[in-house]
Amino acid sequence: MPRIFTDKDPQQQYTTLNLGPTHPATHGVFQNILKMDGERIISGEPTIGYIHRAFEKLAEHRPYYQITPITDRLNYCSSPINNMGWHMTAEKLLGIEVPKRAQYLRVIIMELSRIADHLICNSILGVDTGALTGFLYCFEEREKIYEIFEEICGSRLTTNIGRIGGMERDFTPTAWAKLDKFLKEFPAVLKEFNKMFNRNRIFMDRTIDVGACTPEFAIQYGFTGPCLRAAGVDYDVRVTCPYSSYEEFEFDIPIGTNGDTYDRFMVRDEEMWQSIRIIEQAIAKIKAIPDTTYHANVPWVYLPPKEEVYHNMEALIYHFKIVMGELEVPAGEVYHSVEGGNGEVGFYLVSDGGRTPFRLHFRRPSFINYQAFPEMIKGQYLSDAIVTMSSMNVIAGELDA
Repeated sequence: MPRIFTDKDPQQQYTTLNLGPTHPATHGVFQNILKMDGERIISGEPTIGYIHRAFEKLAEHRPYYQITPITDRLNYCSSPINNMGWHMTAEKLLGIEVPKRAQYLRVIIMELSRIADHLICNSILGVDTGALTGFLYCFEEREKIYEIFEEICGSRLTTNIGRIGGMERDFTPTAWAKLDKFLKEFPAVLKEFNKMFNRNRIFMDRTIDVGACTPEFAIQYGFTGPCLRAAGVDYDVRVTCPYSSYEEFEFDIPIGTNGDTYDRFMVRDEEMWQSIRIIEQAIAKIKAIPDTTYHANVPWVYLPPKEEVYHNMEALIYHFKIVMGELEVPAGEVYHSVEGGNGEVGFYLVSDGGRTPFRLHFRRPSFINYQAFPEMIKGQYLSDAIVTMSSMNVIAGELDA
């Protein structure tokens, strides 16, 4: 638990400081009203909701097929993970089993997304401590990941990638070539980034014992993802509740000891190495299976090829019914979660058998983790609050939803 700084003098005068909502250090549109004694933070009160887009209410008025693009705008730093999480939730309700190849392709995309997400968080944390070079260096690698996404689905940031029932298309030879090139070149870049920060005395002095929290504190606030693992709790959805055949992969769960900003940085750093390891295993598994099917055989759910729609009446009917939301959806409720860039990304879906969800609740890790921010910065300097927020990787789109 961070040391709480107070002043017993009742005559002491404090300063109110508005950190945000439009401030470069907030990395998004949200506000923190800080009560300051000089440079020391006495208390903080967060204000959120500036970019609330009513994700859950929108989902109640859209057919299942049309919800995927909304999930892009949640954690837009790793939107494919949101896409896949929603698809798997719908598949769970519909009772669809996705072929192995499609599962492995999803794993590759989700782990690339995790790398992109962590690159953004760690490199910007470097910027917040005064080091711009690493940020520029890492963003070149992020562009390479986006080029792979662009080759797979035509989009880069808000991807709308994949479909309920599998992938909308297989990886092209160009996508495989770009992926192989990335896997060959990225480790050297990540090693150089590690040399720049991991044992840098200035960076360590700015981040060690800053924004620290205990395992008990993290669990009580409902932390998941790197923020929880940095506190020493080895919880990972990919291991606890495997999906997309993650139980077949070998990888380690990195954990920290102090739960501070430095540990959060190091956990994300090691997770990128583990993601590379997972992607390489997924590629090997795809090469080992003869089946080239990349979607389930569910024509009443999965869009038919466009050339068939033009020439086949049955395909045209299915296309119309799927796009317009005339699916036969059973009544029931399901919950499915995936390991997102910031923690457990969950979808609680309630269906009454209608063309749209009766209720869809999104468990957004940024919203949950951010509740603890005022407690984590009490008694610390203003500059400490900046790097603490940066290490929590609060994404405004996911925070407000």
